[in-house]
Amino acid sequence: MGLSIIKSDSFITSSWSGGTTTELYIFPQTSNYQNRDFKFRLSTATVEVEKSTFTSLPGISRQLMILSGGITINHKGKYTKQLNKFDIDELAGDWETTSVGICTDFNLMTKGATRGNLRALQIEKEKRINLKISANPNWLFIYIFSGEVMTNISNENYSLQKGDLLTIKEYTFQKIEITGLVNSELVIVEITL
Repeated sequence: MGLSIIKSDSFITSSWSGGTTTELYIFPQTSNYQNRDFKFRLSTATVEVEKSTFTSLPGISRQLMILSGGITINHKGKYTKQLNKFDIDELAGDWETTSVGICTDFNLMTKGATRGNLRALQIEKEKRINLKISANPNWLFIYIFSGEVMTNISNENYSLQKGDLLTIKEYTFQKIEITGLVNSELVIVEITL
């Protein structure tokens, strides 16, 4: 089991045709997004132009969650869907996808047999919850989109602030307790290799 906290100031943000993207995590860590040689990748992105075209990513499955704003997403020949805060869309990387609207989103990309799911979690100030994990994932991530929380894992406390990412490899914990230090919004990601 390995637990680490990646602080918000250590992430690298780059530009794409419609805004910016920030890579939060890539596995294996020796892989490179441009080479498409990863098993999974977590990132956030801003869409800053009214109309944008998604990069074609053959062989990659994507899950997209809106964190702020909203878009209408169109998968040519498939469907069109309105996405608002915390809505999720799943798409194949080789679909011809465009969007209309401005937003910040969270992206999970997986390849091959790697599977993942993500969900939003809102915690009010001074509220405490026990995080429910759906299976026995190989990886568990907690991303703090807004606010600040205290997590208690195996009787150890970890403070997480806006933009931080908690990573747990080979999840083996019985319980993860999260307390909102202020009103907070989190993204929970579970990955199975």
